[in-house]
Amino acid sequence: MSTDSIALGQPTVGEEELAAVAEVFRSGWLAGAGPACRRFEERFAQVTGTAHALTTANCGSALFLGLKVLGVQPGDEVIVGDYTFPATGHAVVQAGATPVFADIRPDVFSADPAHVESLITPKTVGILAVDVAGQPGDFDEYRAIADKHGLWLFEDAACAAGATYKTRPAGSLADLAAFSFHGRKGITAGEGGALVSDREDLIAHARKLHTYGIEPAISREGSNALPIPEFHELGYNFRMSDVQAAIMNVQLDRLPDLLAARRSVAKRYHEAFEDIDALTVPVELSDREHPWQAYLLTVAPEVSRDTLALRIRETGVQCNFGTYASHLQPIYGPQAPLPVSADAFARQLAIPMHANLTDAEVTRVGEVVREAVQSLS
Repeated sequence: MSTDSIALGQPTVGEEELAAVAEVFRSGWLAGAGPACRRFEERFAQVTGTAHALTTANCGSALFLGLKVLGVQPGDEVIVGDYTFPATGHAVVQAGATPVFADIRPDVFSADPAHVESLITPKTVGILAVDVAGQPGDFDEYRAIADKHGLWLFEDAACAAGATYKTRPAGSLADLAAFSFHGRKGITAGEGGALVSDREDLIAHARKLHTYGIEPAISREGSNALPIPEFHELGYNFRMSDVQAAIMNVQLDRLPDLLAARRSVAKRYHEAFEDIDALTVPVELSDREHPWQAYLLTVAPEVSRDTLALRIRETGVQCNFGTYASHLQPIYGPQAPLPVSADAFARQLAIPMHANLTDAEVTRVGEVVREAVQSLS
């Protein structure tokens, strides 16, 4: 068997992205929040079914900005889906509030609505729900809970570009949504993020905050007077560069093909693993379209997930744990047990998933995983 490495994740980029970057170089505007950013914002708002979009340096900054413009204050509590990279919980802490982690559904790993509602206290101001591996959670239920208790709803759609929930695009499911364009995401500029919403007031406020608390320079172009901005509140430098935005504009063109390729890989993986008792394949709910940012196998308790991962890696096939049970991370201090999330953290395995996988590579991954499981069973 070949030992050539098969990457866990890989961007799909080429001459089109290089040409777009060259165009930005010729324009002379490489800095953040420029014309390429504005073009991408207009197009990404359409893709996400929202009225407004703001480009950001990364998803973490989008999450933080969203919490700030929603009015989060020290002493507030924000309910957070537990099974997620800790950037979600970190943003809540950075905004001065306390994350209260909710346990998850055992099938799709998004926050369990019943547990979310059980965590609401007089200090709760909102719900930050995560689209785990890109598949949206139960947003109709989250919205009903939020409306019942007077809370805002924020979608961590970091992995969800191109996903849908009951035909509605990810990003349009809450008061605000944050996306990531990190190198392992479905569309990428290596880094970057976006904040989207139907609420003009929230995005306008975030736009000021992401440029030190003033309007970006492009907003002042063409003024008949010498514009001298004033600073009325503390802001940050969370802008995406126009170089990144140029890449993202090409990535949006690619999005339908990238999604189709990932869905084809997921289908073949389902077929390869469905008869292996020691593995449970991920679920795509019938009312949702999964973008397959990651493909997460759940390993049976009698098989060591960690040993299995090391066996697979020995063959040159990259793999890793799924994501984090955030409540177990020491930075958040002692937390109530969340058994479903903790179990997923201990047993899930991410295998190669990206749009560049060839048929031969998908076949090889299937064979390697099967042989590794058999060696441990």
